[in-house]
Amino acid sequence: MDSKEISLGAVFAALYAVLLIVLAPISFGPVQLRVADCLIPLAALLGWPVIWGVTLGCFVGNTVGGIIAFSSVNPVDIIFGSVANLAASYMIFKLRRKCLLGCIIGSIIIGMIVGGYLWMFTPSPSIGGLSLPAWAAMIISLTISSLVAVAVIGYALLLALTRPSVIGSIRSMGLKVYV
Repeated sequence: MDSKEISLGAVFAALYAVLLIVLAPISFGPVQLRVADCLIPLAALLGWPVIWGVTLGCFVGNTVGGIIAFSSVNPVDIIFGSVANLAASYMIFKLRRKCLLGCIIGSIIIGMIVGGYLWMFTPSPSIGGLSLPAWAAMIISLTISSLVAVAVIGYALLLALTRPSVIGSIRSMGLKVYV
């Protein structure tokens, strides 16, 4: 990675962390909408700077946001939340020729990983009045919210940024574009 890509990764890390922290009331808990996750699909467009940026941003955001939202730090969420972002953004990057499919699979990855441990630390959400095991309710809840953030909002953002005029501007700055 050159200095432009490192700088771009730092910008994505900061943007992800700020969105997560500023929107902390809805970014944490058993029912959450991580608007910051809409940045994850941009890995299909810009590659590794976004992958590392949303991973590091999640690490920082979960650390600071956890203190703000819960007055404590959850090391499990800091580590595995970041791993979930790494895996989801890498999957979207690998499936960049089928971006919507990549966004859906990335959302499922986030829902499975984060829901797979978060149920141990927060109360289980109620889903349509069904009586589900806590782990299943959390995985379903987080997968649905991730689908909204990644496969709806993030995919729409990706489509807006893949217009030829935008791609030309990105390339004129000397950045590598993958889509």
